[in-house]
Amino acid sequence: MPKYALLLAALALALWAAPAGSAAARDEIRIVGSSTVFPFSTAVAEEFGQVTDYRTPVVESTGSGGGLKLFCAGIGVAHPDIANSSRRIKPSEVANCAKNGVREIIEVKIGYDGIVLAGSKAVPAARLSLRQIWLALAKQVPVDGKMIANPNLLWADIDPKLAAERIEILGPPPTSGTRDAFVELAMEGGCKTFAEIAALKKSDKAAFKSLCHAIREDGAYVEAGENDNLIVQKLRTNPRALGIFGFSFLEQNRDVIHGSAIDGVTPEFDSISDGSYAVSRSMYFYVKSAHVGVIPGIVEFIDIFLDEDVSGSYGYLTDKGLIPLGDEEREAVRDAALSLKPLILPQN
Repeated sequence: MPKYALLLAALALALWAAPAGSAAARDEIRIVGSSTVFPFSTAVAEEFGQVTDYRTPVVESTGSGGGLKLFCAGIGVAHPDIANSSRRIKPSEVANCAKNGVREIIEVKIGYDGIVLAGSKAVPAARLSLRQIWLALAKQVPVDGKMIANPNLLWADIDPKLAAERIEILGPPPTSGTRDAFVELAMEGGCKTFAEIAALKKSDKAAFKSLCHAIREDGAYVEAGENDNLIVQKLRTNPRALGIFGFSFLEQNRDVIHGSAIDGVTPEFDSISDGSYAVSRSMYFYVKSAHVGVIPGIVEFIDIFLDEDVSGSYGYLTDKGLIPLGDEEREAVRDAALSLKPLILPQN
């Protein structure tokens, strides 16, 4: 074998073995990802550090997309072990993981969440439809049979029954799973109420998605970063604005904000868990199989997170706004995760 080939083979072996040989370089779990899952993950991490002999995991709020990008960047102690996500991982992200050597991923579904449009309690709670939300935020809307740049500046421009107030909605950036889910559930849901656009989905799916998912960029939608607490603070100083974030942040701040009814249903624990609230989603975290047994405590962390007293129907995470899985589903998820069953995404 040529000398350079031997060198390359040795280098590849060293890189593959680096995590095991470098376990002492990092003896705590590193978790990145969703700002919505962050408070749940942080609470479990703190308990994990107290009730086990392992160190408290380090949890960072980077947004779902940003966290999965970090997670998929490679194998080894320089890369995170777990990625929180407020939406399911995308096929493109799984492909990126595989390209970087992250070939086996464990998916752990932890519960449900609603995405709320919340406002200050200084003004009455808004009552909106999915159609009105799309007409408020879409980049282009239909007028006289043509798609034009969104002309709606006031809520009353959409419907005279709504307030003659400027449309101003504070929300997360494109790296956020909350934004991904809001666009897919709320924006697309409202867009499909126009028959001519709904028909486009069958003939040109890419054009339909581009039209329905595009958010206007003229100031009506204000990107407020990944920090949902910052949006809550801004709503307190700007009572006429609305903010987009997960139900858990509404629960934690009900003294100063309230959720808008969407299609006549308010965001509550029961309406999210039974699916009657239109803008509901599942939440997850993803585990790097190659790090199990190398970074200490990963399996034990999964076990504690899915314990009945933690994420069950009466677990302490429900006090923080988690909408739990049913007992049977949670146990099935737990069994699959603890057996390190790899994720296989369904084929479209």
